[in-house]
This record gives sequence, structure tokens and C-alpha cells, in this order.
Amino acid sequence: MANANAMSAAPEPATLRARQAAFAAHIRDPDGTPPPADVEPRRMAVYAELFFNNVEGLLAANFPVLRGLYEARDWRRLARDFYREHRSHTPLFTELAREFIRYLQERGERDAGDPPFLAELAHYEWSELAVGLDEREIADVPHDADGDVLARVPVVSPLVRVLAYRFPVQRIAPGFRPCTPSAQPTLILLTRDRGDVVRFLEIDALTALLLERLQSNGSSGLGCLDAMLDELGRGGDPAVRASGIAALLRLRERDAILGTR
Repeated sequence: MANANAMSAAPEPATLRARQAAFAAHIRDPDGTPPPADVEPRRMAVYAELFFNNVEGLLAANFPVLRGLYEARDWRRLARDFYREHRSHTPLFTELAREFIRYLQERGERDAGDPPFLAELAHYEWSELAVGLDEREIADVPHDADGDVLARVPVVSPLVRVLAYRFPVQRIAPGFRPCTPSAQPTLILLTRDRGDVVRFLEIDALTALLLERLQSNGSSGLGCLDAMLDELGRGGDPAVRASGIAALLRLRERDAILGTR
């Protein structure tokens, strides 16, 4: 009989969904949406503050440079706008940073008045987290760590990315907020080395092109470099070739190139 009474007292699915929707709507926008009538306002306020503080804290931890560009009130307003307006594609906390980037891109498309570099800066900061969380390991990649990357076929790390931005995101700080894109794109090499340390390095277009070629390369490092320079019409330039050799060795030092086959 007790079980029967409990079942009869359970809310109908439609009613339960309506209550959940009302609860969530107020949590997302406590200033613009009334709280559920059957929840004590004081408790509802605690819930709303706890939920928002968790999200705001995660954003601040994932985007410290971006956070440093804002006064506390303005930062909380941006975080609140994201919390209220954005519809995430995933419930995973580890994906919250990516969702925030999507939101900033959407704001940029509708000209919300943000700095023009904001979404790029957020992507730059998120990339460090993404590479750091990548489950692949250098130790699992077959390679000869002592191989000659000039004479043999180089092996590129799976934990490497080349990032291209319109703004010099690596220099942005409270005292440097560019209003217009640079004349040339900013190219950043992002790597996670054998010690699982994530590092950034600004690179030139030659190094970026060379690394792209190496990722689908079947010839020696020098062979790949010379073929690329020939295609660019720079095969007879010893200075450019020397710069390419230096880039190969620098990529090796950064663990972007792990060694050879």
C-alpha cells in the first residue's frame, strides 16, 4: 500500500519536465526569470550562485590571460552572458572551454562590441589545455630518437599543432590590446614534449610549410626541404636552405620532430 501511495504521489512526466525547466531557467537567468513557486527563494538563490560560480571559476582558470583583460564586474558580466545565452553541445566540464570559444565567435559575428581579437585569444589559451589533455603519448609512437633528421625520414609528433591567427595573441595583455589585425598572420607552434610540458613557439611561414610537408613525407628531412624549396622557386638560395635546415633542427629540439623512422 505504501508503494502504491508513493507511485500515486509521483509527478507526471510532463509536470516533472516543466518543474525542471522552470528550475533550470531561473538558474541560468536569475535576474530575468522568476524562481519556481514551490522552492524557497533563499535556497533557490544559493543554488543559482553555486552553479554560476562553478562555471565562472572554470572559465577564469582556463582563460587566465583573457580574464586579466577585464575588471571583475565586466568579467562576471561576460561570464553571465555566456551562462545565460549559450546552448552547449556537451555536458562535459572538460569541454566548457571549447563551448566558450564558440560563444565568443558567435558574439563576434553579431558584433557584440568585444575586442576583435577575443575569440582568437581564447582559442590560443584553450589550445594549451587541449594538447595537455590529449591522451596520445610520445612513447607509443615508433621512432628512433637518435636518428639523423636530415639524412633519414623524420617522424612528427602527434602532439604538435600549428596555429594561425590574425592577431599576435601571444603578446596580448592588459597593456597591449591591438585593434586591427597584423599585416602578416601570427604562426604559433604548439607542442607537448617528452616531459609532458606544453610549449609555444612563434614560427615563420617556412617552418610552418616544412612541418606540414613532413607530416605526409616519405623522404629524408633534407629531401623534403629541397623539394619544397624547388616548388617555391627558392631551390638555388643557400640562405633559405640554411634557414630550413635550422628549422628542422629546431623542430627536433622542441620534440615536434621525435626522431626518424
